[in-house]
Amino acid sequence: MTSTQEPPGLTPQASKTSGTAAATASADARVTRIRRRLERLIGIAATEGNALTVLRNGDEIFAAMLAGIRRAEHTVDMMTFVYWKGDIARRFAEALAERARAGVRVRLLLDGFGSRLIEAEQLRTMERAGVQVAWFRKPLYLSPLKQNHRCHRKVLVVDEETAFTGGVGIAEEWCGDARNPNEWRDTHVEVRGPAVDGVAAAFAQNWAECHDELFDDRDRFVTHPRQGEAIVQVVRGSASFGWQDMQTLIRVMLESAEERVRLATAYFSPDEYFVELLCATARRGVEVEIVLPGPHTDKRVCQLAGQHYYEDLTACGVKIYQYQPTMMHAKVITVDRVAALIGSTNFNRRSLDHDEEVMLAVLNPEFTATLDDHFEADIAASTLIRAGRWKRRSAVQRVREVAVRPIRRFL
Repeated sequence: MTSTQEPPGLTPQASKTSGTAAATASADARVTRIRRRLERLIGIAATEGNALTVLRNGDEIFAAMLAGIRRAEHTVDMMTFVYWKGDIARRFAEALAERARAGVRVRLLLDGFGSRLIEAEQLRTMERAGVQVAWFRKPLYLSPLKQNHRCHRKVLVVDEETAFTGGVGIAEEWCGDARNPNEWRDTHVEVRGPAVDGVAAAFAQNWAECHDELFDDRDRFVTHPRQGEAIVQVVRGSASFGWQDMQTLIRVMLESAEERVRLATAYFSPDEYFVELLCATARRGVEVEIVLPGPHTDKRVCQLAGQHYYEDLTACGVKIYQYQPTMMHAKVITVDRVAALIGSTNFNRRSLDHDEEVMLAVLNPEFTATLDDHFEADIAASTLIRAGRWKRRSAVQRVREVAVRPIRRFL
């Protein structure tokens, strides 16, 4: 019979302290292992001393971003895939214009396809105030090879000291707190510390393609003091051909997982390789949970492409949940309670193969715990896909899934 008593000379408090120390050592070892794999296989050094704040849904995200713009004293650099219409679009235009009139250098980079719905009056307001507006690959002026390669990055850098990135676009759909179908669910992050340079580089890379002047005398190239305890690697995905860093990033995270992987994504349409990678992760005993859009999605064709793989994934033990209240638009992965990916990349062919993306690989248990708490809240508002029931889905559903297969690589 196994004894449950403490070893002689070891008090309950000492035992608890010893257990905490062991858990900390285990977490540190996992962080170090994942960090070295990412640094060596992607070739980008991680930075230490960062402070990150998770921003959940539009009420928090837009308030923090607008406050950052309004306190800018030197520079504001902003890029987005979606800049549409409505009150929030007007508020951002007015905030950027006000800072430009105050003498702050303001640059705005818009994707030529994703932001095509921006109101002309908002553009005039910003340009008259001195905002430098550039367009990334306007479709009418592109070669056929570039038409499908878009800039999906969402970046805001203020005074070279604070950066924001994540999943939100500038549109009414993201306003609110995911309380109804008109308020999308999304996650953004505010960054302070040396990782800001990596986020700024994502902006600079795309700005260089669209504008002759890369920097001016208002760029201070500041040195970042230590702001927190998070280790962060900033990874950029490029709109080109062949295997991309973004694919390596996700592969390393999945293959490094020992206990648990949690994935939330707006658009789930992977290729067979990543489907098998998810299955292989689950088969070796790792708990794999995925939260996807449910009845509310803005791209039903992409949802159908992903649903084709539900049967294979659930058979391997992957748990798939469909979020019920509204559109799930977050792009978050957490691994083993110590590591997280957050940024603009979806788990689909478009993000992994075709578009300019940016992701933060964050190695920090506290930050990861916050994202895991949000994930659990999302699961509570989701419906689990039952393997047996999905296998018996209707013939009509199966035909729809097959019908979109020829265009999966564009989704």
